[in-house]
Amino acid sequence: MNQPAPSHGATPASVQGWMLLAMLVWGVNVSAVKALTASFETLPLAALRMGVACIALSAIVLWRRGGVPRLTARQLAVMAGCAFLMVYGNQILFAQGLLRSTATNGALIMALSPLVSALMAALVFGERLTARRMVGVALGFAGVAAVVLSHPGAGLSSAGIGDLMLALSVVSFAVGGVGVQRLARQVDPLSISWVIYLIGTFMLVVHTLLGPSRLGAAQLFPGLWPWALVLFSGSAATAAGNLIWNRAISVIGVARTAVFLYWVPVFGVLFAALLLGEVLTWWHLFGFAAVMTGTWLGTRPVAAPAP
Repeated sequence: MNQPAPSHGATPASVQGWMLLAMLVWGVNVSAVKALTASFETLPLAALRMGVACIALSAIVLWRRGGVPRLTARQLAVMAGCAFLMVYGNQILFAQGLLRSTATNGALIMALSPLVSALMAALVFGERLTARRMVGVALGFAGVAAVVLSHPGAGLSSAGIGDLMLALSVVSFAVGGVGVQRLARQVDPLSISWVIYLIGTFMLVVHTLLGPSRLGAAQLFPGLWPWALVLFSGSAATAAGNLIWNRAISVIGVARTAVFLYWVPVFGVLFAALLLGEVLTWWHLFGFAAVMTGTWLGTRPVAAPAP
């Protein structure tokens, strides 16, 4: 089995702890981005958030490394492909998909990411699809479904172009994660995250400038609170969150890292209850238990075969 090379100074247990923190921030970020859609158009918002992420990552790179990392032409080409899939393509497909579908469909479709990532890891790296890992994936999905569908007014819309775009955004991110796992054997996760977001943000900015979006002062500066959310979303959720994500891929692999995505809707519902006063039910408790069990099963290392 082709396992990722461990990052220096990192252990699977410590990485999993950081991943839980990142998923908590991503859960809060769902509400933040939802609020921002009332102040910004979709494409300019994505470009602004990614731009803030680039500034944050650039500051970290210059502080920790003292300069720009040296990359080969092949490594740069792979990173450009990951940027197209994980930043540019993923952002556009996800945003446009949500415009055409429902939040319920979006949450459930995004919850398929661990399964897609496990299949990609099996196809590309030869990782074993053990029964334990598949049970973990199934339990996690069941927990997400319980949390999402128990929400008042939740319901599945008929399948359409929006659902297809959401599914493609999941595939796009998973395929990009395979590229990150390959790169992590040669390049540190900080450099990978930085270059990917630089290239992906450049693509989004060019698309925004050439597209039909209005880019006047009123559209780009709607107020202090929206910009405070942009700074949080870009620096904490996008920059720090994806740095932790790529670090985890380099240590435990893309399939086991993706299982943590089940926590995003769970944390999202929890913060909605804490901040917005939404009522928690027994379905939420079941969902929490299922996601916790599924994460434990899906991230446990596979035992090496006996010689």
